[in-house]
Amino acid sequence: MPAINERMADVRDMYMAHVMMRREFRLLPQLVRDVPLGDVKRAEIVGAHAELLCLVLHLHHEGEDVVLWPLLRERGSEEAATIVPAMEKQHHAIEQAHATVIALLPRWRAMATGGEELATALEQLLTVLLEHMALEEKEVLPLAAKYVTAAEWDQMGQHGMAKSPRKTLPLIFGMVMYEGDPEVVKAVLSHAPLPARLLMPRIAPRLYASCAKRVHGTATPPRIGV
Repeated sequence: MPAINERMADVRDMYMAHVMMRREFRLLPQLVRDVPLGDVKRAEIVGAHAELLCLVLHLHHEGEDVVLWPLLRERGSEEAATIVPAMEKQHHAIEQAHATVIALLPRWRAMATGGEELATALEQLLTVLLEHMALEEKEVLPLAAKYVTAAEWDQMGQHGMAKSPRKTLPLIFGMVMYEGDPEVVKAVLSHAPLPARLLMPRIAPRLYASCAKRVHGTATPPRIGV
C-alpha cells in the first residue's frame, strides 16, 4: 500500500483525455461519410487522423491494462472486485470494434471506397467507447484517486508516450489542450523536462489548429466536452 504521506493520483488528466476522445471520435463517422467516392487525397487526410486516434485509444487502454487494473485489484478490495472485471470486459469489446476499424481503414484510405462500412464501424466503436468512459469516470477514477499514487498514475502516460511515434506527441497534446483545463494542463506539464514545459503550450495548440483545419475544415471544431 502507498506510504501514509505519499502523494496520490491526480486523475483530472483522465477526464481531459476523455473529452478529447469524445470530441474526435464523435466527429469521425461524418468525416468519413463526407469524403466523395474516389477522392483518395481527402480519404488519406481523414484516414491518417483516424489511424492516429485509434493508436491513442489503444495505448491509453493498454496502459490501464498494464498499470491500473493490477493496482486496483491489489488494493481496492471489494470496491474494485466488480468494477475492474467490468472494465476489462469493456476493453475487450472496444478492442474488437477497434480491430474492425483498423482492418477497414487501409482500403478506404487507398481507394476512397467502402466509406459507409467504415463509418458504421466507427459508430460502433464510439458506442462502446462512450459507455466505457462514462462508467470509468463514475466508478474507477474515484478509486484510483484513493488507491493509486501519483508516480504510479504517471506510468500510464509514460507507457503511451514511449509507444507513440515521437513526432505525433505535440499534436496529441494539442488535441487534449483544445478543451483542457489550463490548470490541469499545467499540472501535467510540471512533470515534463523544462524545454517541453516552455514549448508545448505554444507549439501543441498551433499543431492541432493546423491539423483541425486540414481534417475538420476549421481550426476550431465543435467543442462537445462531455
